[in-house]
Amino acid sequence: MMPTDLPHVSVIIAAWNAEATIGRAIASALIQREVSAVIVVDDGSTDGTAAVARAADDGSRRVRVVALAGNQGPAAARNAGFAASTAPFLAVLDADDFFLPDRFGAMFAVSGWDAIADNIAFVTDDSLSDFRAADIGVFDALPLPLTFADFVSRNISRRGHARRELGFAKPVIRRAFLDESGLRYDETLRLGEDYALYTSMLARGAQFVTISRCGYVAVERAASLSGQHRTADLVALLAYDRTLEAMPALAAVDRAAVHRHRMHLAAKVQHRRFLDTKRDKGLAGAIAATDLSALPGVFRAIARDKLVPAPARAAGVAYLF
Repeated sequence: MMPTDLPHVSVIIAAWNAEATIGRAIASALIQREVSAVIVVDDGSTDGTAAVARAADDGSRRVRVVALAGNQGPAAARNAGFAASTAPFLAVLDADDFFLPDRFGAMFAVSGWDAIADNIAFVTDDSLSDFRAADIGVFDALPLPLTFADFVSRNISRRGHARRELGFAKPVIRRAFLDESGLRYDETLRLGEDYALYTSMLARGAQFVTISRCGYVAVERAASLSGQHRTADLVALLAYDRTLEAMPALAAVDRAAVHRHRMHLAAKVQHRRFLDTKRDKGLAGAIAATDLSALPGVFRAIARDKLVPAPARAAGVAYLF
């Protein structure tokens, strides 16, 4: 049993065909003193994810598996996990990632937050066998408040740079804030669902802080779902940005940040639609189907793809902050 003086955290793991990694993720959560439940939401897996998850319980009966009918996406799966939880604090863990020991201690040493995010160590899948927790850099745990404008601005990716948007953050969230604000993950999104939840919280006055101390390891894989998306996924996220930008309560600096993010997304959508049409109808058909004012931006994006290679992942550990 957990000591009664510790905060109770439910760890929510949305899992789809994750039998190879779900055991490691669960084990890393169960060793945390503050974790009162690990809720694995099996999002329509066709492998042994659910069985491996049940077998990963350490005898404390803190692991619970919730099975969804068919693959519904990470937003719906996490919402199902939230619904199955009663703990006052919620933490999301991706099925192929893991926590470092005593992850939550430094976070709960900070007071006065609705959400708190620590640093993330990014490790490639092929270097994981050489990874040691002792290799993680030493960072202080001084809390820094995160503003709405800063968060949105740090979610604009740049070609030629490794993706380290703040939407990758995995905060601990105070459940009462979500309930009082009526917020959950937007299930229309299969891309940017974290960005949408965090901006919705910040827009409603959430106290969101970060600490540089690292307690979360994200395993980067070449075929990771987070690195793949459909044009429709981008379009849905763009629609969310339009709604966000139209919120009357946004300050001017916040609205300007959303506008920049929306324009960045709009350019990506135009680029992807051009490539989709080119695949189906050829170059001439794609040019004919694209608004003339958008063509220069599309051609610049195509040129960047050809001339600016994706960054090679350096050996060792990279960090979010």
